[in-house]
Amino acid sequence: MSLEEVSKAKSFHESFPQYTRTPLAKLDQMAEYLGIKVLFVKDESYRFGLNAFKVLGGSFAMAKYIAKQTGKDVSELSYEVLTSDTLKKEFGHATFFTATDGNHGRGVAWAANMLHQKAVVFMPKGTKKTRLDNILKENASATIEDANYDECVRMAAQAASETQNGVVVQDTAWDGYEEIPSWIMQGYGTMAMEVDEQMTGYGFGRPTHVFIQAGVGSLAGAVQGYFYNRYPENPPVVVVVEADAAACLYKSALLGDGSIEIVDGDMQTIMAGLACGEPNTIAWDILKNHVKIFVSCPDWVAANGMRMLAAPIKGDPQVVSGESGAVSMGLLASVIKDEKYKDLRDAIGLNANSKVLLFSTEGDTDPEGNKAIVWEAAEC
Repeated sequence: MSLEEVSKAKSFHESFPQYTRTPLAKLDQMAEYLGIKVLFVKDESYRFGLNAFKVLGGSFAMAKYIAKQTGKDVSELSYEVLTSDTLKKEFGHATFFTATDGNHGRGVAWAANMLHQKAVVFMPKGTKKTRLDNILKENASATIEDANYDECVRMAAQAASETQNGVVVQDTAWDGYEEIPSWIMQGYGTMAMEVDEQMTGYGFGRPTHVFIQAGVGSLAGAVQGYFYNRYPENPPVVVVVEADAAACLYKSALLGDGSIEIVDGDMQTIMAGLACGEPNTIAWDILKNHVKIFVSCPDWVAANGMRMLAAPIKGDPQVVSGESGAVSMGLLASVIKDEKYKDLRDAIGLNANSKVLLFSTEGDTDPEGNKAIVWEAAEC
């Protein structure tokens, strides 16, 4: 997560004709209500028209893979170059395999489609048809399997190994599969670098606190890595937030010895994007050395966050956030407003001088589910 590599990722993403910097919502009224100095929410529902941030990782990993295969540096491979006839003759075609609950697979499928490559996507049981349809619209092959997310990862890896020019593009790492996940994490750094620039533009500089969601931990590791490298003398406090049905990082942290705890089973949660039971080994190496606070959240925390962002206090902008995107908002409000969590609030160090940054990592990627929670107050 060096700043040099993240800068290359950001330049690559900026070369896409569809690129725009996603908004950083400043919630002044909510900050006053919570008793903190300022609250920012990075709204990834605008990312490339895909309603989620995940495309940043998959697209950059593809570019890095093609760069390696053609003996180039990724800085030489803009969108224009990657889609050129010259590159097609030099590189040819690859088939990119991945497993996803929706957002990552859609990002891989979109990037493959844009770069004239192929994508095959395996999705776990319980996946909403809307998410499957969004991937199929990108000319990818996609199926919902009778398996959980981690099993789908293994299926994708097996299929890639049996396919000529097959490549796994997965945002988790395991022994022997570290390079591409590290590229994906660098791709996520674009979002963190944008935030850094936006907060500076607002005149606030670095955040004091960052709440970041985690499934396998790739995004959390990327955000922690970026801000630690950007502000090595005074990095922000990072709080890693997971769904309690799949809290593999939280449980690993509880062990206290740096080892990994794997969560198995169906991992039923409305936070589909966080329903991952096996930590990314690269991300865990970052997180275990730099993060002190891991929080496991039940579904009602995410539901509360969705409602608060969707119906903001008068004067604040609305953020349409999905289940995985809003859990940090729900957690922040609960920690500050509910005295049951005073010890956690004190451990995090939240006070009137806190400059808090949240990432709404997805919009309403399940529109009907979103309406049920936000409009109809469905119980979670």
